[in-house]
Amino acid sequence: MSSGARPTRGTGGGWSRRRFVGALAGAAAIATVPAPAAPRPGEPAGAAPLPKAPPAGPSASASAPSSPAPRSGPRPLFLGTYTSGDGSGRGIGVATYDTASGAITGGGVVTGVDNPSFLAVHPDGRTLYAVDEQAPGAVTAVRLPGNEVLGSRSTGGSGPCHLSVHPGGRWLLSANYGSGSVAVHPLDPSGAPGERTDLVTHSSPAPGPGQQGPHAHQFVTAPDGGHLLAVDLGTDTVYTYRLDETRGTLTEVSRARTRPGAGPRHLTFHPGGRYAYLANEVDDSVTVCGYEPATGRLTMGEPQSTGTGGGTNYPAEILVTSNGSFAFLANRGHNSLTRYAIEADGARLRLLDTVPAGGDFPRHIAFSPDERLLFAANQRSSTVTVFEVDRDSGELRRTGEPFASPLTVCALPL
Repeated sequence: MSSGARPTRGTGGGWSRRRFVGALAGAAAIATVPAPAAPRPGEPAGAAPLPKAPPAGPSASASAPSSPAPRSGPRPLFLGTYTSGDGSGRGIGVATYDTASGAITGGGVVTGVDNPSFLAVHPDGRTLYAVDEQAPGAVTAVRLPGNEVLGSRSTGGSGPCHLSVHPGGRWLLSANYGSGSVAVHPLDPSGAPGERTDLVTHSSPAPGPGQQGPHAHQFVTAPDGGHLLAVDLGTDTVYTYRLDETRGTLTEVSRARTRPGAGPRHLTFHPGGRYAYLANEVDDSVTVCGYEPATGRLTMGEPQSTGTGGGTNYPAEILVTSNGSFAFLANRGHNSLTRYAIEADGARLRLLDTVPAGGDFPRHIAFSPDERLLFAANQRSSTVTVFEVDRDSGELRRTGEPFASPLTVCALPL
C-alpha cells in the first residue's frame, strides 16, 4: 500500500506497552546482579579505555556486522542498558570479548546517558551513538576509543528506542516509540549530532488493534542507500522515505501494511537487496517481504511461524548472515533463538530449530564483525549470552557462562 499523504510533525503519546514488555517487566529480577567494574584510578570519569577499533563497514550498527575482526584477542563490546528501575545499570556498559572463546570481561561504564537502550556505531568506527529512552527523548554521541561523551540532542519525541547512521556518515536516524515519530540529525566531522533537520510523526493509518497510537520502533537505510524504512508497531505499517542528503529532510514514497495486530518491530535485509524479513512482536510471527530498490516499495508476504509453539512470545531482533544463508530470531517469552535457512535467493525462510537463549527475555542479538559469534542481551536476567555460529550449518553453540550486566537490553560487539 502506498500513499502520497505527508504525516504530521511533532510529538505526543506515551510508551506504556514498550515499558511493560520491556524495562518494567524485568525490574524485580535483577536486584542482585553486580554492576560492571568502576573505572580504574586515574582514568577520566565515566570512561574505561579500550583497544582502538579499526574502521567499521558502511552498514555497522547494533544489528549489523562491520569489517572483519582479528581471529583472537580482546575486542570492544558496548552494552545498552536501562538506568531506571530497581537493579538498573549506570549507563553504557563497557567490556571486551575474546574473539576466539567469546569470553566477556567487564571494563566499566560510560555515565551521563539516561536509559541508553539501543546503540549504533558510525561507519568510520570512531563514534558510538545511544538513544536516551525517556520523555523527552534524546540521542547521545560518545567518542571512541576514549569514551568521551560529545553531547546530546533532542529527538523531538518520547521514548526513542532505535537509531542508525546513514551509510554516508553524515546523518543520524532515530525512532521515537512513544510519540510514533522518526527524526534526522546532521553529524559534524567530529561525529557529534547537530540540531535535528526533520521530524515526522506517523499520523496515519489508524492504530492497530490494542494500540493507542503510532509506535515507531526502527529507522534504517535500505541496501540501495536511497531509501529509509521506518517500522511502526502501533500502525502496523512500514513507511519508506527518501532522504534529501543536502538538507536532511524526509519525503514519504510508499507504505506497506502488515495484517492488523501484527505489531511489526524489526526488519533486516537479505544481502541481495531484494528481500527483507520482518519480526512481528504482537502476533508472534515473521514475514518475508519483497523489496524494490528503484522505488523503495516493500511488499508483505504471508506471516510465518517463529517455532515457539504458540505460547506467550514477543519476537524481538532478526539477523541475517552476510552470505545470505541463515536468519536468526530472538524470542522473548519463549526465551530462545530461532534458526532459519534462507532459500530461493532470499525469497523463502525455512524453519530449522530453536535453541535456548541462555537467559530470560532476549531483547537484542548481534553478530561479531566476523560473524563467528552471536551475542544475546537478556533483559530480565540481566545477562549477555554468547554463541559460536557454524558458518556452514548456522548451528548455534553456547560458549561459557552468561556475563552479568544490569538490565542489559542491547549488545554491540566491535
